[in-house]
Amino acid sequence: MPVSVALPVEAARDDRAARLAALFDLHEARLYRLARRLTSSADEARDLVQDTFLKTARSLTSVPAGFAREEAWLVRVLVNIRRDQWRKAAVRHRSAAALRAEPAPAPDVESAFIAKRLVWSALDLLEPRRRAVVVMHELEGMAPAAIAAVLGVRVMTVRWNLSMGRRDLKRILEPQMGGAV
Repeated sequence: MPVSVALPVEAARDDRAARLAALFDLHEARLYRLARRLTSSADEARDLVQDTFLKTARSLTSVPAGFAREEAWLVRVLVNIRRDQWRKAAVRHRSAAALRAEPAPAPDVESAFIAKRLVWSALDLLEPRRRAVVVMHELEGMAPAAIAAVLGVRVMTVRWNLSMGRRDLKRILEPQMGGAV
């Protein structure tokens, strides 16, 4: 009797492993590209994708069926994890700033690198959904309708977040670039 009970459990484990492997095979490259745009290094992007699949493994039954629905669910998980990371980083940054007596001098680097860092810093200040929309549209070249499908929101919401994100970026970058934005 115990053997017949053990077989379905093993089969269920194999099905879960196969489902997770299939999700990884189908969506890992897309998730990595998005994660790479949301992070400042390839290592952080790989960690973000790994965290996404770890969370997926813990709640595999919550993943909807169908390629587009799976992708949208996984993208939402990835964006939510990154949003949580941004929140934690913001708390650490505020704490560190309060403890610092004087700011460290800016390193002498090339203007292109400085401009890139300014843009990434400005992106970090955006609200997470806005940042995700701006990154997906401006850096990945996705259409608003595609972004809406992935995030599970209306196209008008994507357009509004894109417009507000651009406005916020301009407001943040203008003082730092001497009004040249």
